[in-house]
Amino acid sequence: MRMQGRRRFLGAAGGLAAAGALSGCSSTVGQAFTGSAGPPSLLNFWHPFTGGDGAQLVAMQDRYRKRNPGTDLKSTTMVWGAPYYTKLTLATLGRRPPQVAITHMSRLPTLAASGLLRDISRSELAEHGMQASRFNKAAFRRAHLDGKLYALPLDTHPFVLFFRKKIAEKAGLLDGDGELKDLDGPEKFLDAMRAAKEVTGVWGGSVASIKDPGTNWRIFWTLYRQLGADLVADGGRKVVMDVGAAEEALAYIRRMTAEKLVPTGIDYTSSLTLLTSGKAGFLMDGEWQLPAVRDAVEDDFGMRTFPRIFRDGPYACAADSHAFILPTAPSEKAQRTEQSLAFTRAMLDSSLDWAKGGHIPAWEPTARSDAYGDLRPQADYASAADGAAYDPAAWYAGADSILYRRCAGAIASVQGGRARPGAAADAIHGAVRELAKMEAPV
Repeated sequence: MRMQGRRRFLGAAGGLAAAGALSGCSSTVGQAFTGSAGPPSLLNFWHPFTGGDGAQLVAMQDRYRKRNPGTDLKSTTMVWGAPYYTKLTLATLGRRPPQVAITHMSRLPTLAASGLLRDISRSELAEHGMQASRFNKAAFRRAHLDGKLYALPLDTHPFVLFFRKKIAEKAGLLDGDGELKDLDGPEKFLDAMRAAKEVTGVWGGSVASIKDPGTNWRIFWTLYRQLGADLVADGGRKVVMDVGAAEEALAYIRRMTAEKLVPTGIDYTSSLTLLTSGKAGFLMDGEWQLPAVRDAVEDDFGMRTFPRIFRDGPYACAADSHAFILPTAPSEKAQRTEQSLAFTRAMLDSSLDWAKGGHIPAWEPTARSDAYGDLRPQADYASAADGAAYDPAAWYAGADSILYRRCAGAIASVQGGRARPGAAADAIHGAVRELAKMEAPV
């Protein structure tokens, strides 16, 4: 972090605290500027998990508490997205962060480069049986910055393909074992949606196209990365975008809507409803929708990795990971590294519970277990973790980022037929160039 930028942000943090911006938050947040880290037995843990994820986490934490009665675990749920990262940053700069927190891996480069995280040594990992070989390689690799480890991945959550089994069967898309046939390749996937549309009489597939920058970005990023193209380098300061590849990816997205296989002008909720109501045979979305789909249609659905449309590069699908981090504390006593890593290991050992919500375990002892292999449909798309295409390492990228919002309009315009793929690719290029010129706020 540039010292001048850090001082500016710290000053802003003080102003926010004085204005009561942290009111209503946990005591840990309030202590970020005025209090203490609490007694040695206290372990503060921040996370943004609600809904199904939150319920699974509660079960994991309850198991930890029963096995560790000497630790007073204080778990605080924050609002997901930018507000969560703002509060985490303020608390850390104020020298009273939680001992452990959750981050999206796509946010890690900015947090680590800003000096907000404590790195974790290999010897510390070994002491807790968390060697590198016990994590998914792609997720563990992304947990590093400049050769140092700053996070321990809990999962991978990729962009995948949902399908209705009965529709797929009627459309002739299942093999002799009742599994979805190979849909890899640009024409095979479109043919599958055409066949599904013949059955539904409405749409072949569904994907959100309005009021959802995240989904706009994920479908574009999946196809763009399958073409083997990069976006930025040098921490986001240098733009290396392949405009031709972007145009090709956008042109394929446009084919889906131009051929009326996928609707335009639908939001996140509506895209899910089209699948669950039987008006679409496929849904392109994150695997975290698994609980909602199961609640609506019970067992009449399946999931698989997003098809490999292009073969120009290694298989790729837009993905992120939740990971445990140790925000930088003012002293090792306040950091409680031993306690924090023991808690993290316990959570990883309980990650089969976490997988029930759809996320792919990054902890290999769980991912390779018979219990996970028997979990359906989760195990059917587990290989997506190896092709995880994380957002570029730049301060303006990552979960709920400004990059999504700046690029979503161009992508949605192509989906809706309001812009040509080439023009939209140029617009994305221009947006990224402007972001690359901006100074990081921290």
